[in-house]
Amino acid sequence: MRLALFALPLLALVGLIAVFAFSIDRDPSLVRSVLIDKPAPQFALAAVEALGVPGFDTAALRGEVTVVNVFASWCIPCRAEHPLLTAVKDVAKVRLFGINQNDAPENARAFLHELGNPYDAVGADRDRRVSIDWGVYGVPETFVVNAGGVITFKVTGPLTPQTVDNELVPAIARARG
Repeated sequence: MRLALFALPLLALVGLIAVFAFSIDRDPSLVRSVLIDKPAPQFALAAVEALGVPGFDTAALRGEVTVVNVFASWCIPCRAEHPLLTAVKDVAKVRLFGINQNDAPENARAFLHELGNPYDAVGADRDRRVSIDWGVYGVPETFVVNAGGVITFKVTGPLTPQTVDNELVPAIARARG
């Protein structure tokens, strides 16, 4: 009995060590989304005040393939990936919508004024509720939504030239069918 009381916690510890050991080489950008191949969540986001582009809602995602990028002015990786978003829009000829997460309107406007605004629509997600519904772990994250309003692909973390060329652009092509 005493041996069992000693062995049980030891076995649990060995099991946890094994799980961590096998997970250590995992790529953090490979976080799977439970929303892949499911309709985008129901939401409505008002425009960022005085930005000059509209907000958007679930219905706006229907009709053509759309890339949805979750960003914030306070996010350093968002700043680094921003030129790639412009390139994706130009190369893939795709609509680009932004979800501005947890940001003051003046900061979002300054961010987009400084770096350029590639977005066709930007919704203000001040309380992060819509981001949570989309399963966002942190900014930046980028989604591909097909013409039927179904999320078909997700990139967790900042875009890189390799991610754009090898994953995002092909995902956009697949979403077009």
